[in-house]
Amino acid sequence: MKIGIIGLPNVGKSTLFKALTKIQVDINNYPFCTIEPNVGIVEVPDKRVDKLAELFRSAKKLYSTVEFVDIAGLVKGAAEGQGLGNKFLHNIREVDALVQVVRTFENKNITHVHETIDPKRDMEIINTELILADLETVEKRLSKLNKEIKGSSDKILLRQKELTEELQKILNENNLEKIHSFLNSLSEEDFSLIKDLQLLTFKPILYAFNTQNPEKITEELKKHDIKLPPEKYLALDVKTEEELLELNKSEIKELGLKSGLKKLIEKSYQLLNLITFLTTGPDETRSWPIKKNSTAPQAGRAIHSDFQEKFICAEVISYEDLIKAGSRSKAKEQGLIRVEGKDYIVQDGDVIEFKI
Repeated sequence: MKIGIIGLPNVGKSTLFKALTKIQVDINNYPFCTIEPNVGIVEVPDKRVDKLAELFRSAKKLYSTVEFVDIAGLVKGAAEGQGLGNKFLHNIREVDALVQVVRTFENKNITHVHETIDPKRDMEIINTELILADLETVEKRLSKLNKEIKGSSDKILLRQKELTEELQKILNENNLEKIHSFLNSLSEEDFSLIKDLQLLTFKPILYAFNTQNPEKITEELKKHDIKLPPEKYLALDVKTEEELLELNKSEIKELGLKSGLKKLIEKSYQLLNLITFLTTGPDETRSWPIKKNSTAPQAGRAIHSDFQEKFICAEVISYEDLIKAGSRSKAKEQGLIRVEGKDYIVQDGDVIEFKI
């Protein structure tokens, strides 16, 4: 799963990427210092892995991971080729979700591409460019569909055209929320007819506000008339996050500093609509990311394709029950381990042993 870090030039994207992935990247103070996207793998913190590894004396601990991609800064007119234009949009098309970094801090030494600090304007610029790029894609598809439909009574083609026209109408309203509401209202069958458009606005977005006062973000958002539900945003002092890389745990504690990266990673994971199941034993304890509402065989595929194709059953216990019982044998004695079949929907925190 890939998450693209996007935003205007010089808002802190590459600095955030460096803090997240601990990979050295160019963070100079000029637009487009990032051209080719930087890519890094980030572990998803999970105390359940630590506790199970301790309980089962596992030789190894392996955490779920998310891939972050630092994408070049976007400018107004990107959909028409301004800045890195099409290159930028192509890089976005290849990720599953977006973290949009929005600058709220003042700093005369760090140039802003529009000279003034206005987070609402910046968000609207980015979102409008995504919408404009999608409009072009939708209009091309409609032109193609109109040619295919001439003289045809194919119900699938007609429904595809109807949905694409509705999408075009909503995109023209330049409102990202309405686009997401439209997508959420579609049946699986309808969505399958437009899914291959691979629209940029289909991707879920988490807003990361780069601020010098993360604890005062609610006031900042009110000041700029930005209305977002809590699950859609978080606040970080990105420069401080970078500086924390140079300090050890005791120094961080002594200075009373806190990192917001754990929350960012967790929210990014949720953005991808993922849950975690666990496997544990003396060799290793591991967390596995799967899509919500996955069946037991589908979850098994995360380990190996054989676990789906040759699935017989799964022995399942919740993480909480296993910790409470203290061992597998005690959990069995207490009747806490269930045998589940191929229709079982895996829950977050299930500890599973597959039988194939």
